[in-house]
Amino acid sequence: MGVMTSFRRRFGAFFGMGGFDAALSHRRLRGFRPARAHVNTLLASAGPEMTSRGRWLVRNNGYAGNAVESWAANAVGDGIKPNSQIKTASRKRAVQQLFLDWTDEADAEGLTDFYGLQRRAAREVFVAGEVFLRFRARRPQDGLSVPFQIQMLPSEMLPMDKNELLPSGAEIRQGIEFDLIGRRVAYHFYKRHPGDTTLRGVAAGETVRVPAEDVVHILDPVEAGQLRGVSRFSAAIVKMFLLDQYDDAELDRKKVAALYALFVTSGLGEDGPIPGEGSADDGQEPDPIELSPGTVLRLEEGEDIKVADPAESGSTYEPFQYRTLLQIAAGLGIPYGYLTGDSAKGNFANSRLILMEFRRRVAAFQHGVMVYQMCRAVWARFMDTAVLSGALDLPGYETKRRDYLRCVWLPPRWDWVDPQKDIRAELDQIEAGLKSRSQAISERGYDAEQLDAEIAEDRKREKRLGLDFRRAGSPGRAVAGKDEPEDETRPEDRPEDRE
Repeated sequence: MGVMTSFRRRFGAFFGMGGFDAALSHRRLRGFRPARAHVNTLLASAGPEMTSRGRWLVRNNGYAGNAVESWAANAVGDGIKPNSQIKTASRKRAVQQLFLDWTDEADAEGLTDFYGLQRRAAREVFVAGEVFLRFRARRPQDGLSVPFQIQMLPSEMLPMDKNELLPSGAEIRQGIEFDLIGRRVAYHFYKRHPGDTTLRGVAAGETVRVPAEDVVHILDPVEAGQLRGVSRFSAAIVKMFLLDQYDDAELDRKKVAALYALFVTSGLGEDGPIPGEGSADDGQEPDPIELSPGTVLRLEEGEDIKVADPAESGSTYEPFQYRTLLQIAAGLGIPYGYLTGDSAKGNFANSRLILMEFRRRVAAFQHGVMVYQMCRAVWARFMDTAVLSGALDLPGYETKRRDYLRCVWLPPRWDWVDPQKDIRAELDQIEAGLKSRSQAISERGYDAEQLDAEIAEDRKREKRLGLDFRRAGSPGRAVAGKDEPEDETRPEDRPEDRE
């Protein structure tokens, strides 16, 4: 058998077969034998442990906690907000106002609003790789603006080891029930968190079946066919834990070394007297020598005092920390400065490039995960429930549902790195026709129609009060330095503009 294997290797090498160095089993890669199992198989055994370690790091490691908060702040901030595309202005205003009222009632636990739930969901996806939202119908007498709320369930609430073949031919895989054509039809949640011992009256391990239309499963899959989420800490857990241990050991070493200020040596041996102390034969612990500024200490013959000089951490400590934290930052997908709070590394140009790359990643997560999986599902349930409960009156909703559900979700605006240059560049793009005002306003997280209406109202109020805060060259105001008199007629007051 060994002869045949050796022959095949030589034969393949001669004819160019197996010519990828990364696939050969030579000396450098002899111990590199990764598992060929699918990600679902790997998660079934490693997922719960990986999630628990990620949560431990967030609770106990400052870098891990900072990374999670930085990701949530950039991905969600103060909220990814809807802008309904209903054409009729009055109906659009009614929908927007009702949704704004409902956001304060959205959380079934009553701890935050809908945008707070978005932030919590982003944190959970980062730490555990996934999170579940369950729609909970409410009664009309509960007094909600729209009778439904959202319950957030962590990853641990869906058993990873629940795999069954049902009599109907459907099957349950990692807690998710699929029908005969592979559609998700239900989720089998634990009735209580398996690690929560404060809840009484519910048997551990008991599950309940929840229809898939009442559940939103939020995850950022990394492989095709993946059923459950992978923690973003997966590539950084080992280095973060070992670096934390190294830092603790280094800190403890410095602490112990700092406890000793002086060492008294005597030429009389172990039984020699120490200044200020009696005989060493009295059986008592020697009293420490207390020092103060200007102290004069008289020594016995043959005695000497040496000042403690503990070893420093060395010149390699900070470079080692920096390189290790760079690897951790790359594993987490967080810029080094965001992970550590250290803004001293790098110049302005490099920081700007890193920030632009990070924002592209965050934007992909916002639109591919948060908006597509969470926001669209919540908006659809909100609209359906509002119409069915009579909170909204939208004629022909059953036949025009797709039109009524059209909505653009606006992420929070990015703060500029160099505001003056960036605004000037954007104005040049608008004037050159390379982008519209509506696009520029949407990129800042605002609705162009609402903004224009607010500007018009401001102009009317300014005119009524005899105020004008517009700069020269603004619409309706003459350019400074020209001889012709300023046109006092505001654009909104002209008959042709009103039409």
